[in-house]
Amino acid sequence: LGTDPSGNTATATRTVNVVDTTAPVISVTGTDPATHELGDAYTDAGATATDLSGSITVTTNGQVNADAVGSYVLTYVATDPSGNTATATRTVNVVDTTNPVVTVTGDNPATVELGTTYTDAGATATDASGTMTVVTTGTVDADTVGEYTLTYTSTDASGNAATATRTVNVVDTTNPVV
Repeated sequence: LGTDPSGNTATATRTVNVVDTTAPVISVTGTDPATHELGDAYTDAGATATDLSGSITVTTNGQVNADAVGSYVLTYVATDPSGNTATATRTVNVVDTTNPVVTVTGDNPATVELGTTYTDAGATATDASGTMTVVTTGTVDADTVGEYTLTYTSTDASGNAATATRTVNVVDTTNPVV
C-alpha cells in the first residue's frame, strides 16, 4: 500500500504460485546388481523414495524368474502429487552354482555271483535346472572274482557336476560239481 503527497492511494497485488517441479529421489534398497541362486524363492528388497511433498509410494515393474538362469531388470517408479516421476532399476542375476544330487539306485555295495550276468540298477540325478542325465563309467566282469567300481556322473547346464559310486563285488559262493 502506498500514498502520494496528494493523498492518492495505490495498491498492488502479487500472486506467488508455489509449484513442485522436482522429481522424487529413489534409493534402491540392497545390492545392485543382485545375485540369486536358481530355485530359491526371490524376495525383492525394493526401493524407497523421498520428496519434499511428503511420503511417496514406489511401484515395482518387472519380474524375476528364480527357476531360470538369466539376467532380469526390475524398474522402480515413484510419482509425487505434482506428477513428477523418477525411476531406478535393479539387475537380478539368477545363477546356478549348486551341484546336482546323484542317487545310486538299488544295492550299494552290490554282490553278483561269478559267472552270472550283472545288470546295473543305475542312478538318478536331480537339480534345480530340470531333468538330468546320468553317465555311467566303469565295468563289471562277472566272470572274474573281484571288487569293481561304477561311477555315475551328472552335469547341469551351468557346468556343475556331481558323482556317486557303487561297489560291485563279484563272488564265488557256488560249490564245484564233482
